[in-house]
Amino acid sequence: MGLRDMFELRGRVALVTGGARGIGKACADALVEMGADLALIDIHEENLAKASEDIRSRFGVGVLISLCDVTKTDQVARAFGEAIGELGRLDVLVNSAGLTIWAKAEEMTEEQWDTVIDLDLKGTFFCCQAAGRVMVPQRSGSIINIASMSGSIVNLPQCQASYNAAKAGVMHLTKSLAAEWAQHNIRVNSISPGYTATEMTKTVPEYHEGWCKLIPMGRMAEPSEIVGAVIYLASDASTYTTGHDLVIDGGYTCW
Repeated sequence: MGLRDMFELRGRVALVTGGARGIGKACADALVEMGADLALIDIHEENLAKASEDIRSRFGVGVLISLCDVTKTDQVARAFGEAIGELGRLDVLVNSAGLTIWAKAEEMTEEQWDTVIDLDLKGTFFCCQAAGRVMVPQRSGSIINIASMSGSIVNLPQCQASYNAAKAGVMHLTKSLAAEWAQHNIRVNSISPGYTATEMTKTVPEYHEGWCKLIPMGRMAEPSEIVGAVIYLASDASTYTTGHDLVIDGGYTCW
């Protein structure tokens, strides 16, 4: 197999959660561009429709879309069932659904804590579990969890203990599943982006200058700068890579 062929994804089926915008949408675009058949799941119906139409207009292919709250096991089972029923198999899962709530630890409500932990950690596990139930008997697959540099460091100046804890949990969940499923030829890895210019971060432009001062490269990432790692981990170029967290942060965690 030639080097270019190792990154080829034609004939593969990929599913992206939180794929309607931000990093998830950039991952979806890259997977389609590399030849994968794609299913997108997201909780926002309007954003899903826009993402699907954008992919169709840019790449000339259709994608399967499913409205799904990944914190609900019945909805996850339905969405994965629809994707596999339509596309026949599942080779790649990218777990990108997530959010953060900024709140001081002493003021954070139980609802705020649960909202973040449920989506960022529990939802990630439920989707990994659904994928594993397909990939174990299939004896192949690659799962890519979008964690965060916030799983390794504490961000300044915003207070986000629940998000930091959830992303640290995603990183260790990734290692746990990698060890458990390696015997089934399933690879499980995570990617930890730093500050990235997405719809979410664009809502707080007043923070950008302060954040960028803490980044050695002096700027935030574009979503397109994350997807090369996704293609590597989804493809045959990474067949001996599992249980790894790949940090893409412009050097933020160097300091």
